[in-house]
Amino acid sequence: MAATTNTMPAGTSRGAGRPPARPGGSRRRRNAITAWLFAAPFVLIFGIFMLGPLVSSFLMSFTDFTSRDIDNPLAVGFVGLDQYIALFKNPQFVHSILNTAYFVLVGIPLTMVLALALAVALNNGITRFRTAFRVGFYTPVVTSIIAVAVVWRFILQPDGLLNIILSWVGIAGPDWLNSTAWSMPSLILMAVWRNLGTLMIIFLAGLQGVPSDILEAAEVDGASPWQRFMKITLPMLRPTLLLGTVLLSVGFLQVFEEPFVMTKGGPLDSTLSVSYFTFNQFGFGKYGLASAASYVLFVAIALLSLIQFRALRSKD
Repeated sequence: MAATTNTMPAGTSRGAGRPPARPGGSRRRRNAITAWLFAAPFVLIFGIFMLGPLVSSFLMSFTDFTSRDIDNPLAVGFVGLDQYIALFKNPQFVHSILNTAYFVLVGIPLTMVLALALAVALNNGITRFRTAFRVGFYTPVVTSIIAVAVVWRFILQPDGLLNIILSWVGIAGPDWLNSTAWSMPSLILMAVWRNLGTLMIIFLAGLQGVPSDILEAAEVDGASPWQRFMKITLPMLRPTLLLGTVLLSVGFLQVFEEPFVMTKGGPLDSTLSVSYFTFNQFGFGKYGLASAASYVLFVAIALLSLIQFRALRSKD
């Protein structure tokens, strides 16, 4: 057998044509594998208990799935968008949308204005017992809804504290929670009181971030307190206002606890919200219809948040 001749040029090594190995490549791969091993429990739990139910509920919203189909899920029929069409033809659902819109359109501006006024007062006007005021206004946020409901039901009874106070000035108060005209305003008042503390703290943090030298310069130039607030403070609070508005909107659109505890959606569905309607449909075993209603609410929250980001985002 003839010997194989080496045709490589002198001084050329066999590995010269290969790209140089990256010394840190294997280390990065090891770090990535280690990171995924640490994240694997969370990813697994999230996939099983969050992502899986989300996808299942979305698919369920296009079916006629009910409690009778639990034993035989393969018998469920696909109805597509007919589920959503039937949902919007349901007068009770349409009524719940109007109730929720009423709750949001009245409750959010009222809460925002009152919270901002309290934050300004605590930041500038109130010097003594400031901490006590902060704790007092924030206490309803951490108070149990059951305890709040008991207190407010006593206040809003026909012979409750509110009507007693009104009688002192010659006004005969109504049966607040059993009146179709006053039941929703009563719940809005309660919700404003409960959420006032959260927004007040957020706005107070934003006010304390406004540079004092700018305000002092405007004061030297002759700007009134109202002009300083409208032209300097309020524009610089845009990110804070956006945060507070989005958080409040998500909570108000999903209003459930107030009507569930106080009125059970009555009287005559005057306090029935979309979340309460969805809860009732699950209770009735109409899982497909309830899933469709929940995704309608999800789309409403997403659209409202998008509008708020467009309106209140920083000009910069």
